[in-house]
Amino acid sequence: MEIIGKVVRLGNLTEGTSARGPWRKQDLIIETEEQYPRTVCLTCWTNQIDEIQKFAPGQTIKAQIEISSREFNGKWYTDVRVWRFDPVGAAVAPVSAPAQPVQQPMMHQTPPVAAPVQDYYPPAGEDSVDDLPF
Repeated sequence: MEIIGKVVRLGNLTEGTSARGPWRKQDLIIETEEQYPRTVCLTCWTNQIDEIQKFAPGQTIKAQIEISSREFNGKWYTDVRVWRFDPVGAAVAPVSAPAQPVQQPMMHQTPPVAAPVQDYYPPAGEDSVDDLPF
């Protein structure tokens, strides 16, 4: 899955040691850019910790995520784990390719309204057969 949003802040860094060795975990809080923005806490593990330190608040990023839930003592816990980050708008175009303007999607574009159809009525004259008074 993929999620796009602006960086709000970094959470606290948590470190520990497991049977498989040392690990680090840090949360990255983003806000989506939708009509009704949502705040999402992305969990980053050892290999992404150095990468998220480069992000500044307000920077838009795209994250490839996986969502998983687990149960512990009758309660459910859900993680949004990141496996790849991409800064939005920081892609470098090849030198030989001409720069193309970025087109923003139109969220609520109304369709064009057709002009009303006007019927043709010949002008009323003295020879008119029309006997309506108006």
